[in-house]
Amino acid sequence: MNTTRQGAAVNARGIGVEGPRGWAFQGIDITAEPGALIAVQGSSGSGRTCLLLALTGRMRITAGEATVAGLPLPKRMGTVRSRTAIAHVPGVVELEPALTVGEHLKEQALLGHRFQGLGASLPWGKRQKEATRARIDAALAAVRLDPGTLVKGLGTAVRDLERIEALRLSVALGIMHGPQLLAVDDVDLKLSAEERAEAWQLLRDLAQAGTTIVAAGSEAPADALVVRTTPAPATAAKAEAAPAEAAPEAEADAAPAEAAPEAEADAAPADAPADAPADDSGTADGTHPHTDGTDKEEAAHAFAETGRA
Repeated sequence: MNTTRQGAAVNARGIGVEGPRGWAFQGIDITAEPGALIAVQGSSGSGRTCLLLALTGRMRITAGEATVAGLPLPKRMGTVRSRTAIAHVPGVVELEPALTVGEHLKEQALLGHRFQGLGASLPWGKRQKEATRARIDAALAAVRLDPGTLVKGLGTAVRDLERIEALRLSVALGIMHGPQLLAVDDVDLKLSAEERAEAWQLLRDLAQAGTTIVAAGSEAPADALVVRTTPAPATAAKAEAAPAEAAPEAEADAAPAEAAPEAEADAAPADAPADAPADDSGTADGTHPHTDGTDKEEAAHAFAETGRA
């Protein structure tokens, strides 16, 4: 894991994402230095998840202007994707309950080899094993997840993890290839007060180490840069006229149509390391998509519209 790369500065003015049936979010302004801890707050259906995807180049903004690490969005979406990562986003990228902690970590570590000049040796040669082990150990240390405290160590299935442990594992997978910016959704969902404090402290420590963090949660720490999402007027009016469960409807179609040609030329895999070459083929990132609630299904649908991870 690259621990020396500088975090990404984030600058946005009036950004928004609009789909055929309305706005997912709009009018968002952000000015954050590298290594900032940005907390995204907002009601259900206000576009928090879509904002995370937009800032990481995984959803095309349709209004306003933004740069991440000095790269303009949406023109350089592919490059932004290669320098950022997402974690703990239900319906888009999440852990597979049947796989073990070790399997998730090894899969994610091996994904980086094709981008870092390690393909010349045999797949399971000594060099590969050492690089994989070092990458895994660094990621676990960074999120303070000790396999010795788990029920079966690295052989513990995800379904047997506590929620805070699963969050730490998700973040470990996200930072494994040294992104300049990491986006984390639902940071404090269903956590106790003590666990919420642990979760935010984890992200605070990563930010202080240099990685820019954008995290959606219900209770932001006092030292975070808070960004609030609220339903756009048209969306809010539609929500009042519709059943409560249909309120997040606008977010379902938040994704754009086809990415602009400039972005297509830059396209890269979702969580490729920052020094990876652009690649439109796309790769898995050690986690697996599922649906988990209306809001997340809609974000996943919007995410899928972009055509790449």
